[in-house]
Amino acid sequence: MASSVTSSFQISNFKSVFLGEKSKIRVSTGPATRVGFFRKTIECKESRIGKQPIPVPSNVTIKLEGQDIQVKGPLGELSLTYPREVKVERQDEGILKVSKAVETRRANQMHGLFRTLTDNLVIGVSKGFEKKLQLIGVGYRATVEGNDVVLNLGFSHPVKMPIPNGIKVKVDENTKITVSGYDKSEIGQFAASIRKWRPPEPYKGKGIKYEDEVVRRKEGKAGKKK
Repeated sequence: MASSVTSSFQISNFKSVFLGEKSKIRVSTGPATRVGFFRKTIECKESRIGKQPIPVPSNVTIKLEGQDIQVKGPLGELSLTYPREVKVERQDEGILKVSKAVETRRANQMHGLFRTLTDNLVIGVSKGFEKKLQLIGVGYRATVEGNDVVLNLGFSHPVKMPIPNGIKVKVDENTKITVSGYDKSEIGQFAASIRKWRPPEPYKGKGIKYEDEVVRRKEGKAGKKK
């Protein structure tokens, strides 16, 4: 009868035995320990931008309904829906305050973002926003024909872009485009769609660029030395 592992043995603290002669697996036994889990409360700091109050001009009307806000002014009307992590309150006459509804990391992230979005609503319907672009290149021209922006950018045909509702486009000196309106996101999107037809290239700087954009130039290939 082949030898086998002893069927019964006494298990004591830190005692070792061999299981089988061939496998030579050594098992160490010791006292069982209890694993403890510590729950740590996450303290989120208040956003420096989110805690700033939002002044509301006298010619702007604010309507609050739950998590929705509706802002109406002389230039137009805009609305915004807040996530459940943040809330907006009217503190005093002409003051809005965006605060966190819960203390979580996501609420801290949403706090500053939606404070900025709310401020953009108020400024947009009262003062408006604008984005300026400039055409650089020989023969590059822009005009406004009816409700379209017509761009001549060196293609075989002119590029026509319909102007969205709520946006105004003005062209000065055939090369300077001003996009204005009350919705900041729509203005930025339309200006970006104009720029993407001819982004400025890094060698000569030709193309469509924002007025305050800095184009990093590259040095062209040097000619062969004689």
